[in-house]
Amino acid sequence: MATLSPLLKQATPVVVDHALGSWIHATDGKKYLDFTTGIGVTSTGHCHPDVVAAAREQVGQIIHAQYTTVMHKPLLELTEKLGEFLPSGLDSVFYATTGSEAVEASVRLARMATGRPNIISFHGGFHGRTVGAASLTTAGTKFRSGFSPLMGGVHIAPFPHAYRYGWDEETAVNFALKELDHLLLSISSPADTAGFIIEPVLGDGGYIPTPLGFLQGLRERADRHGIVLILDEVQAGVGRTGKFWGHDWAGITPDVVITAKGLASGFPISAIAASTELMSKAWPGSQGGTYGGNAVAAAAGVATLGVIERENLVENALVRGDELRTGLDKLKTEFAGIGNVRGRGLMQGVEFSSADSTPDPATALAVQQAAVKEELLLLTCGPYGNVVRIIPALNVTSDEIQAGLARFTQALKTATS
Repeated sequence: MATLSPLLKQATPVVVDHALGSWIHATDGKKYLDFTTGIGVTSTGHCHPDVVAAAREQVGQIIHAQYTTVMHKPLLELTEKLGEFLPSGLDSVFYATTGSEAVEASVRLARMATGRPNIISFHGGFHGRTVGAASLTTAGTKFRSGFSPLMGGVHIAPFPHAYRYGWDEETAVNFALKELDHLLLSISSPADTAGFIIEPVLGDGGYIPTPLGFLQGLRERADRHGIVLILDEVQAGVGRTGKFWGHDWAGITPDVVITAKGLASGFPISAIAASTELMSKAWPGSQGGTYGGNAVAAAAGVATLGVIERENLVENALVRGDELRTGLDKLKTEFAGIGNVRGRGLMQGVEFSSADSTPDPATALAVQQAAVKEELLLLTCGPYGNVVRIIPALNVTSDEIQAGLARFTQALKTATS
């Protein structure tokens, strides 16, 4: 009898029977408050009726229409709708299936458009598990070790993680920008550098918001040197941070934006967007894929964007995120093991540290597991595994936030008693 790979480690023992909104109903009869959302994927909650209806209708019309063979209406409609939310000037879209595919497409575009070989990513970033994407990833060695050689032409620059360095944010930003300038002088000259790639909030790297001054500094250097600025919005985009794009907080416009997770409420679809001018510099035939822009996933994407717009879910993410953060900040004053609370909108991280400020993954795991017993689903992240990440659906209610905080509080008491 076949079984799942033993390398797939389950974060919880829950087996789902059905789910709706922020709630998962398990086969054991328990009802869990889901603050994992499929790692930030079910943006409109589980099985939003509008998304379900759109997918059901599309399944009865055509399931798969390979979009370089024949075009289908859902993809045209998604492109038009997504265009209403894309950063100014980014009017050309390429669709794939996963975030990793979209990341690699952005790297290919940057290299072809500039004729330069190198990409600079930043310490703690997560960009995917395929070879090219993993080569850009430093959120943990488990994502990039054991299958070398990785893709060449990748250089890693420091990320301004103020808490890790023990500095204030301004000091961390100044340090990281100076180190980037040093890298451009000592390792990868601007004439060899095709792109910078960064997440506006680090995901698997620890739920660390990228300081706005650092994003602005990257935009200035990209403009000065003709480098393509790629914003990996796979996890932070589509309203997650309380603005539609995570980089909106910095008031900048990237050259390429990558989107995936929250775009279709759980259906697999990803995309990169750039200006037509930039996209046209890639080589003919360099973009494609069998399942990219699948018709059912595209229909779900159209429905998802409609729900986000009609139900004001970006604003809800901001307001509910403030409520969540207020509660987490209060808990930090009550539990000595919480070293740092951070995030934007409904993308919040709680970092556990020992008395000497060293990472404490054991307590983070104990809290996450204790939360399961409180019927609250959470995940850990960070290179040490000492950060509990909290990722509610964008349409989470105030009552659900308070219920989550109450259950998290009890999990903290259980794990630290």
